[in-house]
Amino acid sequence: MPIVFSSPGDWTYAVIVQRAELGRQSLALAIRKKLACVYVKPKLGPPYHILVDTNFIKFSIKAKLDLVQSMMDCLYAKCIPCITDCVMAEIEKLGQKYRVALRIAKDPRFERLPCTHKGTYADDCLVQRVTQPKCYIVATVDRDLKRRIRKIPGVPIMYISNHRYNIERMPDDYGAPRF
Repeated sequence: MPIVFSSPGDWTYAVIVQRAELGRQSLALAIRKKLACVYVKPKLGPPYHILVDTNFIKFSIKAKLDLVQSMMDCLYAKCIPCITDCVMAEIEKLGQKYRVALRIAKDPRFERLPCTHKGTYADDCLVQRVTQPKCYIVATVDRDLKRRIRKIPGVPIMYISNHRYNIERMPDDYGAPRF
């Protein structure tokens, strides 16, 4: 029997009913999964800081989308794209094939975030940044990275579909359009 909450008062009733049917650990997991899409970090609001992945830049170029303008069109607010040192190193390692992506990543409108950890694996760096108290939206088209970020409650994911940016897990209060 799935847990359905229509109001906060229903949560306690659902907990009492489900406690009889499920063990304590599975009950906590069920509630956490339901609330993961509801929970929002309190600092999330305009101007949005968006962590950009290498593949997101590549697919934006392929779809002929201007990163900053398309982000603003998606969120209806000011956006600050952020690039970590690990993502920049990953783009530089890819060489001539990604020279346009490197030029876009070096745009002065992008905020550069220094990394203090060892290694240059960009996905681990982005997941580590998102778990810290500062609020970010993660822009990626990488399936594995999306799967890892979905496990962290309150982190919206920006992705590309139908030659436009869309956002997943963004609460209605913050003005993201629903399609």
